[in-house]
Amino acid sequence: MKNLKYLAFVLLMLITACKNKKDAMADFELKYPETKRDSIYDEYFGIKVHDPYRWLEDDNSPETEEWVKAQNELTFSYLERIPYRQKIRDRLTKLWDYPKMSPPVNIKGKYFFFKNDGLQNQSVLYYMDKIKGTEKVVVDPNQLSKDGTVALSTFSVSDDGKYIAYAISKAGSDWSEIYVKEIETGKLLNDKIEWIKFSGIAWYNDGFFYSRYPAPGKEGKLSAINQNSKIYYHKLGTKQDADVLIYEDRNNPDISFSPATSDSKKYLIIYAHLSTSGNALYLKDLSKNVDKTVKIVDSFDNDFTVIDEIGNKLYILTNFNAPKYKIIELDLSKPNINFAKDFIPESNDVLQSATFIGGKFILNYTKDAYSKIKIYDSKGKYLYDLDNNEIGTISGFDGEKEDTKTFYLFTSFTNPSTIYMYDINKNKSTVYQKPKVDFNPEQYITKQVFYKSKDGTKIPMFIVHKKGINLDGNNPTILYGYGGFNIQLTPYFSVSRIVWLEQGGIVAIANLRGGGEYGEEWHKAGTLMNKKNVFYDFIAAAEYLINEKYTSAKRLAIQGGSNGGLLVGSVLNMRPDLFAVALPAVGVMDMLRYHKFTIGRFWATDYGTSEDCKEMFEYLYSYSPYHNIRNDVEYPAVLVTTADHDDRVVPAHSFKYIAQLQYMNKGTKPTFIRIETQAGHGAGKPTAKIIDEIADIYAFTFYNMNFTPLYK
Repeated sequence: MKNLKYLAFVLLMLITACKNKKDAMADFELKYPETKRDSIYDEYFGIKVHDPYRWLEDDNSPETEEWVKAQNELTFSYLERIPYRQKIRDRLTKLWDYPKMSPPVNIKGKYFFFKNDGLQNQSVLYYMDKIKGTEKVVVDPNQLSKDGTVALSTFSVSDDGKYIAYAISKAGSDWSEIYVKEIETGKLLNDKIEWIKFSGIAWYNDGFFYSRYPAPGKEGKLSAINQNSKIYYHKLGTKQDADVLIYEDRNNPDISFSPATSDSKKYLIIYAHLSTSGNALYLKDLSKNVDKTVKIVDSFDNDFTVIDEIGNKLYILTNFNAPKYKIIELDLSKPNINFAKDFIPESNDVLQSATFIGGKFILNYTKDAYSKIKIYDSKGKYLYDLDNNEIGTISGFDGEKEDTKTFYLFTSFTNPSTIYMYDINKNKSTVYQKPKVDFNPEQYITKQVFYKSKDGTKIPMFIVHKKGINLDGNNPTILYGYGGFNIQLTPYFSVSRIVWLEQGGIVAIANLRGGGEYGEEWHKAGTLMNKKNVFYDFIAAAEYLINEKYTSAKRLAIQGGSNGGLLVGSVLNMRPDLFAVALPAVGVMDMLRYHKFTIGRFWATDYGTSEDCKEMFEYLYSYSPYHNIRNDVEYPAVLVTTADHDDRVVPAHSFKYIAQLQYMNKGTKPTFIRIETQAGHGAGKPTAKIIDEIADIYAFTFYNMNFTPLYK
């Protein structure tokens, strides 16, 4: 009798779910806006390639504006009919509403940190005169715009601790403006620097060094190629047009520069970039009145990051002859890489970062994509591991060189970011700030599994879910991936994922080749003519989840952003049968033209370009999401997300992709695009917009898995 009652209950729930789904879309017509197709062809090595939606690359045209409006109207008309969309948003808002802060950093005797009360659109920069002292506001970006779309992107404190120079970005754009403020009084100076992108702010005497690009034309602000980066010196109290040009390279307009100063202020350190991986390193002696720049490293084959200047030596983190990174020591009397000596050699784990503080080097390694901290003395001798050995991601350890206490942050998939104060001499960590979130982490479990890809390579994957779930193939699952640019996917806490997990959902994060989980060799195994390894790794992850009964093709969604959007788009064309939902965000979808916009050329070391050679063109053409959409299959439900101010991966990628998908797809499942306004690639997006977008993504995903989340 008990079993019969249970079966009746299940049947009732299924009928109700079907009824709700039918009723929700009863008056919805899946009719996509008409999108003009042009007869535009490009020729690559004798092969003609049709680009019917080239006109959508003009993000300033009235035609594109009307198209965006029509697409959004269709998408939101659909989303508004999903019955539990508001309940997801309400739950997400409640979860999000808790205080968050960054680890305090001692800079010139003041402790700076970011804090968000819970639902503030932007985190506020504060300082304290001492640890746990009175908190004082330095910069509150929420006061700079009514809609919360102005964000603080970086800051730097003057050597005397009196001033702060900070950069703000608007509406999610990578373009920034630098302002200067007196810290104690809060007085804003008249200084204003424009057309900043990816620049450091390096104080020297009564001003600072910075880099900028020439001002773009009004029409090309968000899409034109950025070239001719130059380093300038700005003296406080002067206009930008009086700034002194410090360094440029007229013969190589594609190189981007960023300045830093050494601890002694004797040297200007110049980082030169041609791509997202590998950099040259230059040095200018500021103590001499000679306009000479010494090139420590002149090639762009490896990464070089200066950790600190101690005495007359630079300590540099590099993968030069060390795929998993090491620290080298360079005597400044011989500033050339050929005279550098190994200081802390390469190990079996990947060295991510290092700081010198309290007379010790604190090295942050990753082992199988989680953090492992090791402490060395000033001579490079290993002392001990950090006393915190939890499995997760650790970051921080910043401050003044003489500090004996510093702060770090620990996070994992089910543990909110906790700040620890670390006594460097005693190797002792104590909790400084632990947030309270409306969920119980003890109810969830994180596993790390290893599965085989197409070529037999073992790939790690984290799987997070509620304890005690049934592995019956019915669990709604999101598989997330990136696989590029030497970036690691390590454990971190996400409030938004709790909304998914508490409904019995599963989150899987695959550590694909192309990332940096196992060093430069792992990275290169997913680049250029090896890029398809990344897609095969992702497909194998999906097959593993299905074969092990975590989920099924009817309950599996794939998600990724930027390079991860490319991943989702490519895999979707290769195996549309394997997924119920696809969620590509701000993706690189046109692999033949990506390098023609803003800083897209920087990605060529990972991708190659369609102009390199016939073989490279054919390889890119064979997996480019925009060019490989098929008309002989039924695609799963697709929700593309992008933003109108994304000037890193311009929205034209997503516009052209969804237009082609809507034209080619003969199936019945929805293929939509959600275009956020006054937002960019992701950084600086207001909390309100983030919550709205995530709620829409989850509502769309649940609905197209035929899964109804339950709320009280």
